Amino acid sequence: MVNRPASMRDVARHAGVSPSTVSRVLRDAPGVSPHVRQRVQDAADELCYVVSRNASGLVTGRTGRVAVVAPTLRPWFFGGVLAGLGDALRAADLDMLVYQVGEVRSRRGWTRALPLRRNADAVVTVAMDLSEEECRRLDDVGVPAVLTGQRVPGRASVFIDDREAAAGATRHLLNLGHTRIAYIGSRTPEWFSGSARDRLAGHEAAMADAGLDPWILVRSPDQEGGELAMGELLSAADPPTAVLAEFDGIAMGAHRTLRRSGVPVPGAISLMGFDNHDAASVLDLTTVDQCPYETGLAAGRLTVDVLAGTARPDTHVERPTQIILRHSTAAPRGTRGLS
Repeated sequence: MVNRPASMRDVARHAGVSPSTVSRVLRDAPGVSPHVRQRVQDAADELCYVVSRNASGLVTGRTGRVAVVAPTLRPWFFGGVLAGLGDALRAADLDMLVYQVGEVRSRRGWTRALPLRRNADAVVTVAMDLSEEECRRLDDVGVPAVLTGQRVPGRASVFIDDREAAAGATRHLLNLGHTRIAYIGSRTPEWFSGSARDRLAGHEAAMADAGLDPWILVRSPDQEGGELAMGELLSAADPPTAVLAEFDGIAMGAHRTLRRSGVPVPGAISLMGFDNHDAASVLDLTTVDQCPYETGLAAGRLTVDVLAGTARPDTHVERPTQIILRHSTAAPRGTRGLS
């Protein structure tokens, strides 16, 4: 036995074969008899030999790593996506390297600044809302890329239809009988700007189809923004009977203001969010579930398939959304019981 970490030569000596035979066995390459293959595997197990990603990459041209690039790791959404990605990549025996690059204004040249070339077999971006120029720079990295949370023609993408999901949420409130519906949007960080635009557009389209004017408030993208927006709505001469928030964090802030003001939900105002945050069920919040874990899982599996050549590098995967009905939405007081 050796006191230092075992090398491939140590395994070869222990098994009585050449280092090249050990390499073929550990790469599962053909040309080795079952008896010798078992002897090498037993020797590797006995010596606790771990194959170096860098060493194996010299032979296979692969690193066994996937770089995942995100603007931030803080919001709940990113944690869900990364968990799904990690599970899918781990099932394919791939490591995940996570890079946080910040907002658009501070991420110029990120494809050159990050050690992506020769350090990863593929790149997965999460809610980056990449520009055409950034997509071209990503091509220069020289490895397949999968864009998560963004649909880009000609590029592997995993996404939801934010526009239709928000339109569906608005129709849910309209079908309950609401006509005074307020929408609380956000001064959204650049990494969510595409989703923010699409959700607002979906809401406005559904309101227009119903012959109604939208009532839009824009505040900071957090619970405090939701609190302030709801306070402003409550001070209106004719407050809304329903409120749709761009995402659940804003809805939670709005809910706090309603609770502190003694305004019953949904008795006086129906409240609906978007995302199905882990805390949404605690507040009994009706919301749109976009399943970030499943989105990450789909992105990871697509990455594996693109690397294996079983999926085209321009494959689009649209993830479904669904409205989770809870008890924060109901018919407006004046129309309840009518059908």
